[in-house]
Amino acid sequence: MASSFLCLLFISLSTADGFMTYRLSRCDFNSTELKDIRFTDSYYYNMIEIIRFDSNVGTFVGFTDFGVKTAEAWNNIPARLATMRAQKGTYCKPNIDVRYHNLMSKSAPPTVKLHSTTPLSSHHPAMLVCSVYDFFPSKIKVSWHRDGQEVTSDVTSTEEMEDGDWYYQSHCYLEYTPRSGEKISCVVEHASLERPLITDWGRILVPTN
Repeated sequence: MASSFLCLLFISLSTADGFMTYRLSRCDFNSTELKDIRFTDSYYYNMIEIIRFDSNVGTFVGFTDFGVKTAEAWNNIPARLATMRAQKGTYCKPNIDVRYHNLMSKSAPPTVKLHSTTPLSSHHPAMLVCSVYDFFPSKIKVSWHRDGQEVTSDVTSTEEMEDGDWYYQSHCYLEYTPRSGEKISCVVEHASLERPLITDWGRILVPTN
């Protein structure tokens, strides 16, 4: 998942004499590789975090007087510390593998929209924009073609951007000087498509603001 993290949350709750204690375990990840996984295990008392284990730190850390003393004691128990340090592989990765399999086995085809605009400052009189929406997974290739040949100059693209609902969008720009009779096309290649999706701008270019 490009430049973003997914998170698995596991919470256990208990109450005693009106005070609530709970434990929150998190697996933050952006791939199934162990190096891209972060495991944290936090203990709360009456809504205040008192102790946390962070795989990026490798030890328990206390946030209150009681938490500091408890963390120091737990850090001096080799077996407990070793178990926590192994949680990325024994606890997080199996769950993440399942989530990734379920997600990556699904795909959503992109929707393509073309429009033109006039650049604020450029020696080109027009800019074409190929906007690609609502696709999953994130990996995608968007390119411009002139009469069937890929254009490699005066082309810029955004990275794949999350929409916040598991879908992505991307935009590809072509600074272009119109030539009579040419056909400009936006070509999209994605895992959800059996063949590249080609959207023609046509042979007449009329820039709009």
